[in-house]
Amino acid sequence: MAKKLRVGIVFGGRSGEHEVSLLSAASIIKAIDRRKFDVVPIGITKEGRWLAADDAHGLLAGSEATAGVRRLRAGDPDATPGAKLLHEGIPTLLAPEPERAKGQSALAVDVIFPVLHGTFGEDGTIQGLFELAGIPYVGSGVLGSAAGMDKDVMKRLFVQAGLPIVRHVTLLRSDWEKSPRKSIAKVEAALRYPVFVKPANLGSSVGISKAHNRRELGPALTLAARYDRKLIVEQGVGSGTARARELEVAVLGNDDPKASVVGEIIPGKEFYDYEAKYLSEGSVPVIPAKLTVTEAKKVREMAIAAFRACDLSGLARVDFLMEPAGRRRIFINEVNTLPGFTQISMYPRLWEASGIPYRDLITRLIELALERQNEKDRTAYSLQE
Repeated sequence: MAKKLRVGIVFGGRSGEHEVSLLSAASIIKAIDRRKFDVVPIGITKEGRWLAADDAHGLLAGSEATAGVRRLRAGDPDATPGAKLLHEGIPTLLAPEPERAKGQSALAVDVIFPVLHGTFGEDGTIQGLFELAGIPYVGSGVLGSAAGMDKDVMKRLFVQAGLPIVRHVTLLRSDWEKSPRKSIAKVEAALRYPVFVKPANLGSSVGISKAHNRRELGPALTLAARYDRKLIVEQGVGSGTARARELEVAVLGNDDPKASVVGEIIPGKEFYDYEAKYLSEGSVPVIPAKLTVTEAKKVREMAIAAFRACDLSGLARVDFLMEPAGRRRIFINEVNTLPGFTQISMYPRLWEASGIPYRDLITRLIELALERQNEKDRTAYSLQE
C-alpha cells in the first residue's frame, strides 16, 4: 500500500474573508480522501498567529483559538503542541525533514492546501513563504496569485491578451482622501451611472458597492478605501432594471488547463455582494447557464485565456458579465485564484456538473500541486547545478 501523503490545510488568516476560509477548510477536511491523505490542520488567527493541532481545530470550531498561545506565554507546561509549534516559528513549522535541526518540532507535511481567501493568503504573500520552504502547494504561484488579486493589474493583463473588459477608472486612496471632488470628476468624466466601486485587492465581494448617482459614489469610495489603497470603479453592464448576467467558469490544471461548464448566478439582491453570497438565501445558481452553444464555447475559451494571461495554475474561478439583451456582449470581470471551496460553492459545483465529484476534485488539486513542484525541481538556480 502506498504511503499516505501528509496534507497541511492552511486556513483562517487576517483578511476580511476569514470566516469564509473556515467554512471552506472545514468542508475540505471532512471530504478529503483519508485512504490517500493524512490531514494536518494549520490555522491562522485574525491577528496573524499560526496555530496547529488542537488550537487549529479550535479555530475551526469557533472556540478561543489563541488559548494555547496565552498558556504558553504564561509558562503553562500543559500548553498545546500547536501553540509550541507556533512559538518555535513558522520556518520550523514548515521546514522539510532534512533541513530541520535535531530536536526541532515541525509538521513535516508533504504538500500544503491553502484555503486562505483574500489578503495575505490569495495575493502571493503566503505562496512566497511556501516557495522559500520548498513545499508543494495547491494553487497559483507568487506572480499569478498577486496578479489575480489586484484587479487593476489583472485588467491590464486581460487587455494585453485581447480579452474584453468593462470600462473602469483606478483611483488611489490617498488621492480620494486628498481631493474627493477631483476624484469624483475623474469617474464621472469616464463612466456613466450606475457604477461599481471595489477595493482593488480583496475578494468575496467585501467592500463592494453599487453607486447609482454622485450622492452614493462618495460613501462607496470611502467604504472601498477601508480595504485597500487602490480603488476600482467599473462601468455597470445593462441598463435600467435589466441587470447584467453573472456567469462563472471553473478552471483546473497547470500548463494544460481545462474549463468546466458555464454557470450563472441570479442574485437575490441587486448584485452578488457578500451578503448575497454567504448570508442570504435568495441567490440562485443555474448550472449549466442558459446560453447558446456558441456563447458557452466562447465563455469557456475566454476563461482559459484569462487563466493563462495571469500565469495561473491549479485552480481558478473566472467570472464574466453578459449584457442581458441587445448585442449580449460578454466581458471578463475577474479571476479568483482561491475561490470559496465548500461543497456547495460554485467552483466545486461547476466541476461536479462537469463530471468531477468534490472528493476527486480535492485529490486532483493535490496531484496538480505535486506535478507543478516536479516541474520546478527541473529548474537550475545556479551555474553549479
